[in-house]
Amino acid sequence: MTRTIVITGGAGFVGGNLAIALKEREHGSQIIAFDSLKRRGSELQLARLKAAGVSFVHGDIRSASDLRELPSMGVLIDAAAEPSVLAGVNGSPKYVLDTNYGGAANSLELCRERNAAFMLLSTSRVLPHKRLNDLPWQEMPTRYVWQTSDDVAGYSTAGIDETFSLEGPRSFYGTSKLCAELLMQEYVAAGVPAIATRFGVIAGPWQMGKVDQGVVSLWVARHLFGHQLKYCGFGGTGKQVRDILHIDDVTDLIYRQLNNMDLWDGKVFHAGGGTTCSTSLVELTSLCEEICNTRLQVNSDPATHPVDVRILQLNSALVSQTFGWSPKMSMRDIVNDIATWMREYRTLLEPILNT
Repeated sequence: MTRTIVITGGAGFVGGNLAIALKEREHGSQIIAFDSLKRRGSELQLARLKAAGVSFVHGDIRSASDLRELPSMGVLIDAAAEPSVLAGVNGSPKYVLDTNYGGAANSLELCRERNAAFMLLSTSRVLPHKRLNDLPWQEMPTRYVWQTSDDVAGYSTAGIDETFSLEGPRSFYGTSKLCAELLMQEYVAAGVPAIATRFGVIAGPWQMGKVDQGVVSLWVARHLFGHQLKYCGFGGTGKQVRDILHIDDVTDLIYRQLNNMDLWDGKVFHAGGGTTCSTSLVELTSLCEEICNTRLQVNSDPATHPVDVRILQLNSALVSQTFGWSPKMSMRDIVNDIATWMREYRTLLEPILNT
């Protein structure tokens, strides 16, 4: 199939890797990366995009007029986001809301005007933090684990599925993405083909990890380049758990979804590493020490931030059944790929990541 696909946030970690992967697999298609280059490190993607044959358009998703400068398209993939769960917590939430919800609104309206389809890359953090932390759990030597319960819809030890209740606060970040999902439903009713996927933690090469976002890249960078690390929250033991998806598994799923657009009826799917590809911070530290051949002193802060969660793992059964997809990369693969990338591009990356 030959088509034009626009990826907003196309010079970011997910958007950039996705643009290049689709250009390799969508033979003859035009792939356009649209990005404001606001996040430090995104400028490093431009040479990669050009070498792969991806077109680049500079613009801000918050600006409807910027988006209207784009050519006609068949699909718009919304990969632009302020991805920090702490965004707006200690100040104004305007930027995260304008970017994640306002940007989605602008993109959906453009799709309506251009008769294009819309794909939203959403997040597991739309799930309410109190409901997650109220689930039954047990402390093990290196991690917290969920315990069996038949009383909570959408929950099992295999993870959280799409039927889990969304009642309760979740963070401005999570709310902005949930609002985008809800608005998408209205545009679907108005005739725009659309789909959304709530991803767990995504990791891999070209992620510029920071304290509040990109934990795996942050952990590897600190082990390779130095600098302090800290276990924060839940007693400061580092036992909180997240499921992790390698960026290649993400791009594989999106490619499958793009080639099954007859299924784009506004459904929202969960896609994560689940129980098979998950880690606690303690376990991540051990893996980084082994692969990076270094050891750091990790500090501790027992105080738990109000929006933090003890365990978050997604049940991807529905998206696996629908699109014939399952993640292939392990935690070891993910950490090893990131470490290899950082070693190769150390001169470029160390000034950005060692802060």
